[in-house]
Amino acid sequence: MISTEVFMDIISLHRQGLSMRAIAKKLGIHRNTVKKHIEGNTLPQYRKKKRQKSILDPYRQVIDDYLAEDDYRATWILDRIRNMGYTGSYETLRDYVRKVKERHSRLAYARFETEPGRQAQVDWGDLQVENPDGSFSTKYMFLMILGYSRAMYIEFVNQCTLETFLDCHIRAFHYLQGVPAEILYDNMKQVVTGRKQGKAVFNTEFLHFARHYNFTPRACPPYSPWVKGKAERPMDYVRQRFWRGYVYTSLEKLNRDAALWLDKTANSRRHGTHGQRIYERWQQELAALTSLPPSDYDTSIKIYRKVYKDCQISYNGNRYLVPYKMVGKKVMLKIKHRRILIYDDNVLLASYEEARGKNELIGNRLFYEQLKRDRQLVKRKYGRRKGKATRGLTTSSLFPQVEYRPLAEYERYAQGGGSWNS
Repeated sequence: MISTEVFMDIISLHRQGLSMRAIAKKLGIHRNTVKKHIEGNTLPQYRKKKRQKSILDPYRQVIDDYLAEDDYRATWILDRIRNMGYTGSYETLRDYVRKVKERHSRLAYARFETEPGRQAQVDWGDLQVENPDGSFSTKYMFLMILGYSRAMYIEFVNQCTLETFLDCHIRAFHYLQGVPAEILYDNMKQVVTGRKQGKAVFNTEFLHFARHYNFTPRACPPYSPWVKGKAERPMDYVRQRFWRGYVYTSLEKLNRDAALWLDKTANSRRHGTHGQRIYERWQQELAALTSLPPSDYDTSIKIYRKVYKDCQISYNGNRYLVPYKMVGKKVMLKIKHRRILIYDDNVLLASYEEARGKNELIGNRLFYEQLKRDRQLVKRKYGRRKGKATRGLTTSSLFPQVEYRPLAEYERYAQGGGSWNS
């Protein structure tokens, strides 16, 4: 089975107009494999293979961290992990240390230049800011830089969630006026969820995002931050030339000032490596970038909830009302910027501001009025009839299995027992 990176290469090359034969030759795989994934157009699914447990498992991360710092000997590491409770043999540790060092030794650094539109690199950074009231908080800096021109985009945010990470990408693509063929990342959790046989396992939602914008994600090998030097050196440049001495007042002003600095300083200077002005080289690169799709990717969080018998769904410790006809069905919630949109397939049922507390009940007055009106209509239509035709016919039998609550209870709710988003 091919890796996700090879799959993304197949899709990307196919969109560039290469034939299946040409793609197979370029990637060194069989033409039938190319055909299968182009026609199927779905991400490859992998079965998790159970790895045999080792007595070394609880200490692997500690060992990896030691070896990332320096070329420590196995005997030195053994002394440390013995104190942590390791009871295995020296030979088991020695063999593992040897494998890690061999993997490191195969990585060789070489400065390289990429052709126009070929590659960008992305990095996160964190900054401690002093707020106007004297308190301190952490802000995060997103940076994307084009490999050929060194044109960069930066943005400061309050959090580094996947949703925010993807939103930053979208704004970077618009600022840079296109999408590169591939983007290089380190092993940040928003991109890489783990490794299998030494290869990166990418976040599924992130892969869908990459396919939407037609770029291939690449992950740096572990313990080799220098591979992504085009992003990490500019990160230092931003810290020294823009952030150092900056007086923080608000996130909005910080991003406005950063955008102005990008245009007037960072992207207009003459770069020390290629010797040209970044803006001029960026204009040369624009033609090689992939055009943006007609619509941007929906980065909202998507989850499913079953509607309870009391016409409610729960999310994050709070309850939200939906139309009573949805009782027993599953609805989809899209959450973004503290806004909750509730859908039945593609039909929008309700829109709410996310509750900030816990154990709150948030409703829409329209749903209450609809339930009240329909129940009263049923009573008027069937309430006085007698005979076999209506025997056993009750108000509840004409509705989904809604948990019965007196209408007076909903009246109390409407008068202040809950919150209406009407």
